[in-house]
Amino acid sequence: MINILVSNDDGINAEGIRVLTHSLKRIGNVLTVGPDRNCSGASNSLTLTNPLRVNKLDNGFISVNGTPTDCVHVAIRELFEVEPSIVVSGINAGANMGDDVLYSGTVAAAMEGRFLGLPAIAISLVGKELKHYQTAASWAAKLVNGLLDNPIANDQILNVNIPDIPLSEVKGIKVTRLGARHKAEGVIRTNDPAGREIFWLGPPGTTQDAGEGTDFFAVNNGYVSITPLTVDLTAYKQLTSLSSWVEKL
Repeated sequence: MINILVSNDDGINAEGIRVLTHSLKRIGNVLTVGPDRNCSGASNSLTLTNPLRVNKLDNGFISVNGTPTDCVHVAIRELFEVEPSIVVSGINAGANMGDDVLYSGTVAAAMEGRFLGLPAIAISLVGKELKHYQTAASWAAKLVNGLLDNPIANDQILNVNIPDIPLSEVKGIKVTRLGARHKAEGVIRTNDPAGREIFWLGPPGTTQDAGEGTDFFAVNNGYVSITPLTVDLTAYKQLTSLSSWVEKL
């Protein structure tokens, strides 16, 4: 059987990672390693100034007092006797579409797997009530088998968003590009109980580019969205025009 590393950014006790682990155990040997707390929005951050502690829980899961990227890095380097075949991150409690991927710890965990040479998938459940984790878990199992049989480039991961509906109501799957949001809403300024000023980051912006072909459009219309993401952020189309003026400086 294949060896699978499961991680997330919602924390080791989140429902999504539990359901995902249970589903993937049907197709492989699963090691589940996640942060000991909710790390949503952690992106690709690493813990560099404090030691990491690993704690094995009663259910066999392993918690790490670090970020999603820390979890995947430590798991692959130190916790597997035989390197895993694939990294699966999720199931995230909420969307990771459009601009979200830049902030997402779920996507970052998958990227760390790819940085360490493994195929990787990020899985997110999109909706308000988040009742249908089993729908996402079922699709995750299908896609793990599909990716292992049909590998993609070494600088890419798959970002998957699944509508929060019963499995029987999912219309299918669409290959999509990232959409885009309007800029985030403002910071909320208030005071703590001691009267000290504090700030809460506002909610993400509403959708701006959500037309046909985007991840937003697919999920809003009852489809699973699967978007290949490249970890190379170079804007290749800009290289020539950029060179034309910086060389004159």
